[in-house]
Amino acid sequence: MSDRFVRLFGDSPARLLLRLVILSLIVGVVLAALGVEPYDIVTSALRFVDRIWSMGFDAVDRVWRYFLLGAVVVIPVWLVLRLLNIGRSRS
Repeated sequence: MSDRFVRLFGDSPARLLLRLVILSLIVGVVLAALGVEPYDIVTSALRFVDRIWSMGFDAVDRVWRYFLLGAVVVIPVWLVLRLLNIGRSRS
């Protein structure tokens, strides 16, 4: 079980939990400095789902645009990080 967990998540459960707690605190401090509250994020997500539900088929176009907008950023960053990790593992 532990080997599967480490293979899936990249670290032991305790270390992963510690990393997530520390990262959550850092992100929380940054978001608080920007004036973002947890309630705002949840409300925005619920409004997004409600708007998509209300729009019907126009929602497909909007979701597609959101997907493309995110993919333009996420895919190149992922690819660069992946290539950097491959270079490190061979060294």
